[in-house]
Formats: sequence, structure tokens, C-alpha cells
Amino acid sequence: MSRQGQVKNRAPAPIQISAEQILREAADRQEQNVPEPVVKIHDAEEYQSYLRDRRKHFEDNIRYRREHIGNWVKYARLEEEHKEYERARSIFERALEVDGRSGELWLRYAEFEMRNEFVNHARNVLDRAVQLLPRIDFLWYKYVYMEEMVQDTPKCRAVFERWMKWQPDDNAWLSYARFETRNNSVDRAEAVLRRYVNTYPCARAFLRFAKWAEWEAKQVELARTVFEASLQELEPEESRQARIFKQFAAFEERQGEYERARVIYKHALKLLNLGDDLAPALDEEEDLPEYEREKRKELYNSYLDFEKKFGDKKGIEDVVYRNQKAKYKKKLEASPHDYDTWFELAKLEKEHGTIEGVREVYERAVAQMPPSTDNKEHWKRYIYLWIYYAVWEELSNKDLERASQVYDACLGVIPHTQFTFGKIWVQAAKLFVRRKELTKARKLFGRAIGVTSGEKESLFQEYIALELALGEIDRCRALYGNYLKAMPHNCGAWTKFAELEKNVGETERCRAIFELAITQAALDMPEMLWKSYIDFEIDEGESAKVRDLYKRLLERTSHVKVWISFAQFEGTSGIGDGVESSRDIFEKAYGQLKEQKLNEERVLLLDAWRGVEKEKGDAASLSKVDKRMPRRVKRKRMRKDAAGNDLGWEEYFDYQFPDDEDKSAGALKILEMAAKWKKNDSDDSSSDDDSDDDDDDNMEE
Repeated sequence: MSRQGQVKNRAPAPIQISAEQILREAADRQEQNVPEPVVKIHDAEEYQSYLRDRRKHFEDNIRYRREHIGNWVKYARLEEEHKEYERARSIFERALEVDGRSGELWLRYAEFEMRNEFVNHARNVLDRAVQLLPRIDFLWYKYVYMEEMVQDTPKCRAVFERWMKWQPDDNAWLSYARFETRNNSVDRAEAVLRRYVNTYPCARAFLRFAKWAEWEAKQVELARTVFEASLQELEPEESRQARIFKQFAAFEERQGEYERARVIYKHALKLLNLGDDLAPALDEEEDLPEYEREKRKELYNSYLDFEKKFGDKKGIEDVVYRNQKAKYKKKLEASPHDYDTWFELAKLEKEHGTIEGVREVYERAVAQMPPSTDNKEHWKRYIYLWIYYAVWEELSNKDLERASQVYDACLGVIPHTQFTFGKIWVQAAKLFVRRKELTKARKLFGRAIGVTSGEKESLFQEYIALELALGEIDRCRALYGNYLKAMPHNCGAWTKFAELEKNVGETERCRAIFELAITQAALDMPEMLWKSYIDFEIDEGESAKVRDLYKRLLERTSHVKVWISFAQFEGTSGIGDGVESSRDIFEKAYGQLKEQKLNEERVLLLDAWRGVEKEKGDAASLSKVDKRMPRRVKRKRMRKDAAGNDLGWEEYFDYQFPDDEDKSAGALKILEMAAKWKKNDSDDSSSDDDSDDDDDDNMEE
């Protein structure tokens, strides 16, 4: 192997050259095309002189490159243009002495004679050419074309017969047949093509014969006879080609013989072993060429299209079903853990197959367990195979017992020590409920909670929903107790437990549950729990307790939303203390946020305060709040990374409150004076310019 050149220096070149620059330089350096001078001839002497110069030029070229045919042809063309036919003919003869086996030269010679209507000369030239070079087809084509153009049919037929003795290729035989067809000699054309298929007994010859009989001779029976003869007389390796059956069936389809076409297709599928599993049938014949493989696939697809167009509904569905089934089987052989393909195959069997077929597919699918028992992600798609299997047994087959067995088998497969799936336990328990076996359902839920150590929230929720639907309140309370023992931080569980007691009219129990919940050390969503508790007290009409809850909550957090909610509660008519109490809370919150320098929260608080004043206040109180609204300003600050290094200046928006301006009144006053001085200075400069212009005008006057 030759060593490939390696680039040692990969650095960019110091001078970069673009593609546009290369193209521009190439265009600039092109040589200009200088046109040849125009020669004007005034008398015979100048004409002879011109011809003498041109002939000398061509003779010199021939002397330098005697074997170059182009020089001879151009030389002869010159003589032809000046009507010197004998000289042109002499030049061609001299050229043939140099290279007498050049088919192109013979063709140019014959075309010269034909252009100038020297038919006998052209016939002599072509006759000499085909005698010397009988294997060059375009010379024969030119010969028969000339004879046909001069309408000398017997001589044209004689030329064809001479040509056929050399057993040329397929196109020559077809040209002979079409010549006879154009002369209304269909019988002669048929005889020619029969000689053709006898000379070349292959599928290609018979198919061309049949095509000619159908489209050019318009003889349907002859075409059918040719197709049938191709299947009977050819050798097995030729007659078993897929394209013969495809074209034969397509011919019968065009003639409206659909039953004949169907018989041909089915015979071909049986003979070539193209059944349900198309790909395995092709793989069995290893020595089959790739071209024939493609043709067999096309034959099978043509049969599918034929059945879709002319078959009944059952036949069409059966064909599509078999085709899709073969594709899915091929994919599963390559990748048995492709669970999506198993789903598609099971769906196909449900629509077109039998119950045993569907069950077999599901059994084969669930047998393909994930390779790893440590990664739960590999099992997520696999578990749905069991669920779909059980649901199909229950809904389609109405076999609840077998569906329950499917769930039991699935629970036995899952490695519960590493992970588990709550949906399987829930679906299995709901199936027991539908079978009216509540005891088994409760035992299964209890077993699931024990196996999962109470870590699956969905199991508690579904178990509680079941008992609540049955009206077993005491069981629900016991379940909520276990639920909260396993997850004391779950605010949703506390809230649902309290709602249960509220719905059954146990107000004190509900309040006790909320009190116990808010005393927990860690909660996942404490704001939801406090909101539920406050809403409960508001629904009960306990204003004092609501107010006490807000105060207790503010001791734990001073979030602006808590202040806003507290103030809006006080401003609510019928339960709060009124607008004045609401204003006091807003004032207190505003002062606290101001001390903490929480500008964003102050803006939110003022917006909420202004909304309350618009709804329940007067113009004076509203204007008081509006005066406190901040002004949005743009500032700059140094941006730093995690290590404390400076990264550059960045702009940000901040709020400037009127309450904060008193502290920085001196600095603001200096800035205002500087702005005022700048404005006055610009006014003075503009007035000086105007006075200078007036002075210039006076001087000009």
C-alpha cells in the first residue's frame, strides 16, 4: 500500500486566498479570443489563391498528423463547401488508405455522398463499409436508413437480411421487425421476431417479442402465446425470472383478465417461494443475483398492489397482514428486545389474527426480559407488555382469571429488591375489585405497601380512594395514619387527610390534623399546607383564628405574599377588620421590607396595596400610595465569577423609591445642579453662535 501524504504543519497560511480571488485572477489572465479575419474575394484569381492557401494549410496539417481523422474530414468539408466533389471524394479515399478500419470515417464519407444526393456513390461506400466492418452496427443502421429514405424497400430488406446473418444484437432484430411493420408486412415482422427468439432463446428476447405483439402489432392472442411459450420453452433458470411473471400478469391486467393475472401471480409466488416471509425466502437462495432479488421484491409488491386494486376486502387485508407480519418478524430477529415492534406485532395480530396468535405473540414478547436487573429504565417499556397482555385478556377475551394470572406472573418477574412498579400493583388490585374480591384486593395493596416499605405514594392514594369509594372512613383514617408515618413531610397527604375529616363534618379533627401538620420539622410544600389551613378557618368563619394563623406564619417567614394575603383578608368585608386594619398591615409590611432592602418585594406590595385602595379606598389614600411608587432606573455593576474575579460591567434595572431619596438628597442635589449647569452652558453657546452670525452679516453690508 502506498503511504498517504501527511500534513505536518497544520497552522493557517500567513496569506489567505479566497475562492473569489482565484476565480477573478483566472478570468483576468485568460487570453482574449481573437476572431479570424474576414476574407473578401473579388475575382476568380483571388478565389483560386484563397483555395490554394487553404489547401496548403490542410495538406501541411495532414503531413504533420497523418493519422488524425479530423484533419481529413475538415479538408473534405472545405472541398464540399466549394462544390469540388471529386476532390472531396479523393480526400476521403486517401484517408481510407491511412485508416481503412475507422467506422467513423466511413460514416462521414457516406454522409457526404448522401448530403449531396449521390445515392449510388453512398450505396457503394456503405456496401464497402459493411463488407469490411460487419460488426459496426451504426454503419448498417445508416445503410438501411438510406435505402428506406429512397423508398427502395426490396434493397432495404436485402440489407437487413445480410445484416441478420451476422446475428446482431436485440435492437437490430427489432429494427428489422419495425421496418416490416411500417411497410404493413406484419407477417414478415412476426417471422423476423420468431427467428430472433430462436437465435437468442432468453427471457429478454421473448419479452421484447411479446411487447411488440401487444403494442405495435396489436395482436393480443399472439402476445399471450409468446408469454406462455416463454414459460414452457425456456430453460428453468430463464423461465423462473421474476420479470417474466410480472410482465405477463401486467399484460393480463391491461386486457381486463383479472382472474388470469391473479392465477399468474399466485403461481409465481408459489414457484419462487415468495410467501409470508419474503426476506427469509430470498436469503435461502444465496447464489441469487442482487438484480433478481430486487425483481422478486417488485413482483411481490406488484401482487400486493394488484390485490388492493382488484381484490375483495378480505383478500386485501390478508395481503397487507402477511406483508406487515413478515416485516415485524424480520425486525425482531435482528433485535428481540425492541418492545415497540412487539407492540406493533401484537396490535396487528389483534386486528387480523386469531386469539391463539395474539396470545402467542404476547407470550413470546414477555419472554424477552431486559438483560439488566439493576437499571429500571430498561424495564419501563417491558412492563407495559404485561399490562397490555392482561388488559387484552380482560377486555377482549373476558377472561378475568387469566388476566389475574398474567398480573401474578408479572409480579413474580419484577426484582422487587432493586425496584418495583406501583402501576402493576394498582392494576392487579383493581382487577380483584372488578372480580368482586375485595379481600384479595386489600391483601394485595397491603402486600404492595410492605414490599415497597411505604415509599410508593400512588399505592396509598389508590388504596385510600378504594376505601373511600366503599365508604370505609375508619379504614381511610388508618391508611392515612400509615401514609403519614411513612411520609411525614408530604403536605399533600396532610391536606387530603384534613379534607376527609372536613367532608365528614369532623371540624375539630380537621383542625387538630392541621395543627399537627404545621408542627412537623420538615415539609415539602409548607405554603400549600398553611394556605389550606387558613382557607379552612375562613370557610368556618373563625376570623380570630385566621388572624392568629397569619401572625404565626409571619413569625416563621416574612414573605411578601404572606403580608399581601393577610392585608387582603383584613380588607375583606364581613370577616376582616376593615380597610384601616388592612392599611396598617401594608404599612408594617412596607417598613419591614424597606429595612431588609427588598426592592422587588416592595414593588409587589405597593401594587397589591394600590389595588386594595382602588377597590375600597378613596382618592386621598390612593394618591398616598401612588406617591410611594418607585421609578425604574438603569444601573451598572461589576460582574464576577465564582472565584471573585472581575468579568466586566453589566447593566441591570433597579427601583428608586421616593422614601429612599432623603438619605441621598445631597448627592441627588449635586447631580441636579450639574445637569442644570450643562443645560445652561449649551444655551449660552447657541446664543454666542447666533451673535457671531449677526456680526458677519453686518460686516458684509
